[in-house]
Amino acid sequence: RETLGDELAKTRLVLICDVGGGTTDLTLIQVEAGDSDEPRLTRIGVGNHLMLGGDNMDLALAHLVEKQLAGGDGRLSAARLSQLVERCRAAKEQLLGENAPASASITLLGAGSKLIGGARSAEVTREEIERIIVEGFFPLVSENERPGRTRAGIVEFGLPYASDPAITRHVAAFLAQHASPSREALREAARSDALPVPDTLLLNGGVFRAAPLAKRVADTLGHWRGEPVHVLANDNPDVAVARGAVAYALARAGHAPKIGGGSARSYFLLLDEDGDASRGVCVLPRGTEEGQAIHLADRTFALRLGAPVRFHLVSSVADTAYRAGEIADVSASAGDFVRLPPIATVVDPHGQTNAGKPRETPVQLTTSLTEVGTLEMHCIATDDSAQRWLLEFQLRREESKGDAAVGQTHPALPKAIDLIDRTFGTRAQDVAPKEVKRLRAQLEQALGPRDTWDIALLRELFGALWDRAKKRRRSADHERLWLNLAGYAVRPGFGHPLDEWRVEQLWTLFDQGIQYVNENQIWSEWWTLWRRAAGGLDEAAQLRLLDDMAFVLQPPGTSRYRRAAGAARAGYEDMVRLAASLERVPVERKVEVGEWLLTRLKKPSENLQSWWAVGRIGARQPFYGSAHGVVPPDVAALWLDAILALDWKKVEPAAFAAVQIARMTGDRSRDVADDVRAAVIDRLTTMGAAQSWIAMVRETVVLDRADEGRVFGETLPAGLKLIG
Repeated sequence: RETLGDELAKTRLVLICDVGGGTTDLTLIQVEAGDSDEPRLTRIGVGNHLMLGGDNMDLALAHLVEKQLAGGDGRLSAARLSQLVERCRAAKEQLLGENAPASASITLLGAGSKLIGGARSAEVTREEIERIIVEGFFPLVSENERPGRTRAGIVEFGLPYASDPAITRHVAAFLAQHASPSREALREAARSDALPVPDTLLLNGGVFRAAPLAKRVADTLGHWRGEPVHVLANDNPDVAVARGAVAYALARAGHAPKIGGGSARSYFLLLDEDGDASRGVCVLPRGTEEGQAIHLADRTFALRLGAPVRFHLVSSVADTAYRAGEIADVSASAGDFVRLPPIATVVDPHGQTNAGKPRETPVQLTTSLTEVGTLEMHCIATDDSAQRWLLEFQLRREESKGDAAVGQTHPALPKAIDLIDRTFGTRAQDVAPKEVKRLRAQLEQALGPRDTWDIALLRELFGALWDRAKKRRRSADHERLWLNLAGYAVRPGFGHPLDEWRVEQLWTLFDQGIQYVNENQIWSEWWTLWRRAAGGLDEAAQLRLLDDMAFVLQPPGTSRYRRAAGAARAGYEDMVRLAASLERVPVERKVEVGEWLLTRLKKPSENLQSWWAVGRIGARQPFYGSAHGVVPPDVAALWLDAILALDWKKVEPAAFAAVQIARMTGDRSRDVADDVRAAVIDRLTTMGAAQSWIAMVRETVVLDRADEGRVFGETLPAGLKLIG
């Protein structure tokens, strides 16, 4: 603190680059002359939290050494690779440290009785370390380069790492993001019209204990500026976060300088007025300090309770001095306005009328900017209750894409809702049984073929069906049709805002069961509904489903499970597909169901489609569940033995089951042994299987849309993109 003024005497803009073991964080601090000897510091930019750090560097080095230790195409086990990563971390620190030797030896111990005798060693040179770590993660790039989108070989443990490992490219993208012609300080600090290059650099994080890495970041910024940057002294970069926490606590108590971070933007809440969303009310003017509450006393809003709603924020970096509560034109043609990702929520899920309908209540808004970069908005009821509802907007997320489409609905949606209301509405209408059966065809006639309905349209249809759920029991045809349409409209139970709430509402029907219990087709639709929504159900709900089906699913002659009260006798094949889709149940239950199916499949009477279920249960890559919950590789290998013993030309579903179980994920704790995968590849090649299937077993690839549908069991909604 004593030397801060001298250190920053010629500084206008500081970049803080924090690269720790697993993450990278970037921050921009503007420096101005203060009223006292201490400069005034203002945080003007905070980057996204990148999953990229020293762990990735250690893993990249481990891949290099593995080839020497395992020989050629050999692969270490997951446990031994983890051990190797630790050894590589030590070698990296040694070869990038002061007075580094020309090379270092990395020794991997054996296991069990061969702990010493089974040890293997490899030599790594300083040049190799610099090529992999310095050039791979800190390349000297131009200021115009941006992170690539191709995923490199740093996904070994299935974590959401940044797609490009070059941290210097992420720095360039971060600085470009904060280049704005309205920011005079940035423009003056920049040597380039395109990039506000900082003149001072602070390096935090244990990675920068390695002088070559610190030098490379400084050299890169100096290259962009055309002159060297001033690097602030930091003798212990690995404890910077701990020191920062103490400094922040002291600043809050008034005992240390505080870095200001007043809002660099003005924020507006978008007003939807008869479909016109071009106006917004200012809820936080530019320059508002963290923790400062802004109350819009002159504005009252109607807040909808007990139903899904969306809130849209718009931001602007313009110098215009907007006042809190001021209504402005925020359309794209009106100026530099950027729409942020909206939040969708259900405010007070129980705040409905006695009739179960949503209700509106008048509220006023109080907003504040938090120290962690979020905008808190309190909706305060104006009645005597003064009840509060909190909304929280994440301001550090990327800008919203495709905002122009927000609020747009299918032009025939009102007609479709009328058709649904005619069949399931509250008023009894003269609808013949034949017309009830034709509802699905009528919806396709109005909206187009069912497989073209996108996820937004499907969720609108689900809302219409859910509002009329009580009338699904008018007849057996009504119940069968409602279950079919509702399940189709909510599939796969996730992927769209508020799906968690939708499936939570849907689950309330489980205890009610079905009305027409003697109708086999209705039981089939019942189990199909839960299979389609399974991705949105928690573990407890999935276990209840499995327990309800266990008596029917267990092989004949097995008596471990008794029939659950009210459980069905119909719909066995649909139960099998549902059981295979329950990815959140414990591993031992998955193995149990898989063994049941393998036992049943030994009999010719079993439907061969059950092989699809075996493949789904034993899959290496879950569709929506946790990677920690997959069936163990040794069990999966035994199942593959049973599948490889079949004639795949006669048992077609077995081929894709083998692909799912042998699929390569890159996570060695999940993948089956190389020789097992090789056997599957040989069989796939012999039968002339699709190249995409062979590639899934040979290497880590992303599923195409057709194979996503095969995994799920039917087509997925248009507009839904799976990440896994």
